[in-house]
Amino acid sequence: MRVQFEPLIVPKRQKDISHIENQIISMYARGLTTRQISDQIEEIYGFEVSESFVSNITNKILPEIMEWKNRPLDDIYPIVFIDAVHFSVRHEKVIKKLAAYVVLGISKDGKKEVLGLYIGENESGMATLF
Repeated sequence: MRVQFEPLIVPKRQKDISHIENQIISMYARGLTTRQISDQIEEIYGFEVSESFVSNITNKILPEIMEWKNRPLDDIYPIVFIDAVHFSVRHEKVIKKLAAYVVLGISKDGKKEVLGLYIGENESGMATLF
């Protein structure tokens, strides 16, 4: 007697790409360009996605980002930490040093909150961000 196997989650001869949007957003959050993401998807999954497809997916989270940026903050944070990661960026054929600042506040209730994320020229440029 021969037993037939029929997959339940992914039908035969089909690829499961249901999680591809999350993968694209994750790669974008890690700083990959749309071209790099497109190349990674092809390398990992074996099919091509256009850079505009990648952009359309990353643009879906823009309303959530705007909501986060416009959320109400407490009037007072007793403790505030500011840290930066320095990196180089190529812009118009020129390599430029930038800093990504993270501002972390501790609320009166003792909860940690990311108050903001900022890109600046360098550490001395931090004052211009606030």
